[in-house]
Amino acid sequence: MSSPRPEIDIPVEVRRSARRKRTVSAFRENGRLIVAIPARFTRAEEEHWVAEMSKRVTAKQQGRRPSDADLAARADRLAAAYLPPAVRPSSVAWVTNQGRRWGSCTPAHRTIRISHRLRDMPDWVLDYVLMHELAHLVVSGHGHDFWDIVNQYPQTERARGFLHGVSHRDAEGELDEPEFD
Repeated sequence: MSSPRPEIDIPVEVRRSARRKRTVSAFRENGRLIVAIPARFTRAEEEHWVAEMSKRVTAKQQGRRPSDADLAARADRLAAAYLPPAVRPSSVAWVTNQGRRWGSCTPAHRTIRISHRLRDMPDWVLDYVLMHELAHLVVSGHGHDFWDIVNQYPQTERARGFLHGVSHRDAEGELDEPEFD
């Protein structure tokens, strides 16, 4: 069973297990919230635990979702560690209008925009995308000088692989991948 629930903004799938006796667990899988419950639970118990686990997952996500101010502070820390002292962004913000890009930068205004899709990704992936966009404040293109800056971030290759995997999963057969600006 998979359906959207009012408690959470993603589809929920309930998995009943005869081996599960008392415990309930929830986790994300392929864009859904999976709630695992004992097979013996009544429909009322199922509804209670789906609502409860949805609340817990939502609260956990809200607690770790950085605000624009948190994002800007994170970018400032990365810039201080990897960029020349005078190079800092004027603004860094989450945006919801980048369905095909992870982030973008306008060097002339020193503004960076980061796709909201990165909010639930590991910190080291977000840091890589920020690092990529910060590097554009120094070098506008994607030449050797640009990659010399980006590659200072120790998780670059790991994060690029992670993002390629996410892009592949999300594309479902499409040839284009989300990109940077």
